[in-house]
Amino acid sequence: MAGQQFGDYQNEIYFDGLFGVQPTLPMTFADLETRARAALSPSVWSYVAGGAGDERTQRANASAFEGWGLVPRMMVGARQRDLTVDLFGLRLPSPLFLAPIGVIGLCAQDGHGDLAAARAAARTGVPMVASTLSVDPMEQVADRLGDTPGLFQLYTPTDRALAESLVRRAEGAGFRGIVITLDTWLTGWRPRDLATGNFPQLRGHALANYTSDPVFRARLAKTPEEDPRAAVLEWAGVFGNPLTWDDLPWLRSLTDLPLVLKGICHPEDVRRARDGGVDAVYCSNHGGRQADGGLPALDALPGVVEAADGLPVLFDSGVRTGADVVKALALGATAVGVGRPYAYGLALGGEDGVVHVLRSLLAEADLLMAVDGYPALADLRADGALRRL
Repeated sequence: MAGQQFGDYQNEIYFDGLFGVQPTLPMTFADLETRARAALSPSVWSYVAGGAGDERTQRANASAFEGWGLVPRMMVGARQRDLTVDLFGLRLPSPLFLAPIGVIGLCAQDGHGDLAAARAAARTGVPMVASTLSVDPMEQVADRLGDTPGLFQLYTPTDRALAESLVRRAEGAGFRGIVITLDTWLTGWRPRDLATGNFPQLRGHALANYTSDPVFRARLAKTPEEDPRAAVLEWAGVFGNPLTWDDLPWLRSLTDLPLVLKGICHPEDVRRARDGGVDAVYCSNHGGRQADGGLPALDALPGVVEAADGLPVLFDSGVRTGADVVKALALGATAVGVGRPYAYGLALGGEDGVVHVLRSLLAEADLLMAVDGYPALADLRADGALRRL
């Protein structure tokens, strides 16, 4: 509809209410979380909701947003808001994206959450960063994205031929960029999962990109279908590659697609990445899942943006609301990723649940910009728009 804004989602809800139709999905993160816990199995819940150590960093990621406030500006005529962004030559309708979640497939009641999330991306125009750890092969995930761009997140294996094969497949499937995750070449200390002895991939879950890969299959004496346990053990042996800066030229050589390094929080690392020819950096601490006791990702964001010196900066970790999205954008993020909220929406409502979460986040962000007088993202980034509380 011409002139429609993301905030119009609330009008749909209110008008449905006039006819006695109440929302079936929660409107707040707290309610999403509570209901998702009841919907998910205990093992999947602990894996998705849990973090590293005593989870202080996970909590700090979310609470860091409370330390910033947007300064309202009046009489600026914010009747229409423009949330579009340009990223890698793509014109995107909003700065929101689906962050990669390695067990998103298991969060859906039918066990195919990767496909449901991709269909939700297609319906909303919100790009998806698809994880290497997927219940369904990347080609099927990409197919469900339709015209919405997708990026492929790579956990770089120790076998370079396998890494190249995964990247080539991502190119062939139509993904528009490669995101290299740097902070997960081994698993951090996660007490919730340790308490139940649960690690999904070691149980054979979310390994479809490996078991469908010709290079990985060639490493096996028997096919994954004939000996799934051997395939899991082979995966465990090849998964983790502690990359160094000496590996960056090789990573850059793998593809002509935009290359993004994920897990960058130090300005010096930003500068080294920029000098090494990457196309963007991704400021994230994995949502507090990999290391406890660290700086909230939001606190690192301003320094990352300054060091990036115009290079696009993707961001995630702790995003729970549309207000959080706006604050990250005001601090200089080019695009903002959401993780746990959409996983919980998926658990409750499948594809429709993810669509609801994305539309809600975008509606809140849009309405906040309208009420506070920021009609465009450039206005948010002006001096004085955001202040420490």
